[in-house]
Amino acid sequence: MKAITYLQFDGRAEEALAFYEKALQATSVKMVRFGAFGQDPNAPLTEKEQNMIMESRIEFSGNILMISDVLPFMQAATGEITKGNTVIISIIDADPEMNKQSFEGLSEGGTVIMPLSSTPWSASFGMLVDKFGVMWKFNSGASKFLDSFVD
Repeated sequence: MKAITYLQFDGRAEEALAFYEKALQATSVKMVRFGAFGQDPNAPLTEKEQNMIMESRIEFSGNILMISDVLPFMQAATGEITKGNTVIISIIDADPEMNKQSFEGLSEGGTVIMPLSSTPWSASFGMLVDKFGVMWKFNSGASKFLDSFVD
């Protein structure tokens, strides 16, 4: 299991990605846009939203920084993106059982945004805000998912 810093943006993730890539002298950058997946006919994304960053990873000096945009409809659950609430603690590459134990413990007294479940990009994905207002994201397949896309 790893815990890493995860930054969220309101349509500026690509700009931030380029900035941090240069500033941190990144050795590897991977990125996936929301449009990489098929559209939900009940909730289609605009062209702008399809071009927003769903997930990205910068590797530098043995560290990892992940960055994404938060779609407008998701902000109804996560809260509006403003300076100060743009950081998530992301638990990546843990086995699903370890995710489940940590998720259940952290959700006590908190708010589950997305229950742990299997998704096209992870066998165990979920999000919550703990009782102290800290946002947590669980993604057992984070590294495999980004590595599956071509640079």
